[in-house]
Amino acid sequence: MHTTALVLFSGGQDSTTCLAQALTRYQRVETIAFDYRQRHSVELDARLVVLQQLREQFPEWAGKLGEDHLLDLGVLGQVSETSLTRDTAFKMESSGLPNTFVPGRNLLFLTLAAALAYRRGLEVLVTGVCETDFSGYPDCRDDTMKAMQLALSLGMDKRFLIETPLMWIDKADTWRLADSIGGSRLVDLIIEHTHTCYLGDREHRHAWGYGCGACPACELRARGYAGFVGG
Repeated sequence: MHTTALVLFSGGQDSTTCLAQALTRYQRVETIAFDYRQRHSVELDARLVVLQQLREQFPEWAGKLGEDHLLDLGVLGQVSETSLTRDTAFKMESSGLPNTFVPGRNLLFLTLAAALAYRRGLEVLVTGVCETDFSGYPDCRDDTMKAMQLALSLGMDKRFLIETPLMWIDKADTWRLADSIGGSRLVDLIIEHTHTCYLGDREHRHAWGYGCGACPACELRARGYAGFVGG
């Protein structure tokens, strides 16, 4: 029976939903994020606000929510030529992948998260990757997660579980999951305080939250919200 978890927590809608679910399942939950010189680095500030709001609005979770960790992963930005780490327009590449794909990002994230979890005595790694509503990122696939779970468990001689609550649901169902976990309080918190927009826009407020409204992340979030409120 697992009792502890480390949530890969960016401060976006998906990772906030995963964190809320983990807080209903585990006795101790810690969080980890990475500064890889992403264009939307505003998410690193938003995530601290989300953590504070979760503690204030859900006091039943506050005692379970443990230490937060931020790791400097600037080297990823140095080796990545993508629209998330460079000031370039969003487009599809000849490979068939969008240029928002940061090669190796989730593999590095999980490796470092596992190393931290090893030291902190945490058993479960929770990540918001999804194979239903995604852009074809190979490091978001279920097969990749299973391979990483095996490699990390073997390489560290410690049995890790990689949990992916959103793997087989679309964005509308992610909104519904949040609603089932924390009701309108959690949905409102996600709308007001989480950040998803790739351009880091915190000026324009929409029914589904803040963002430019035009980047791939905003379009997906808006479409999912419309499905949630309309369905």
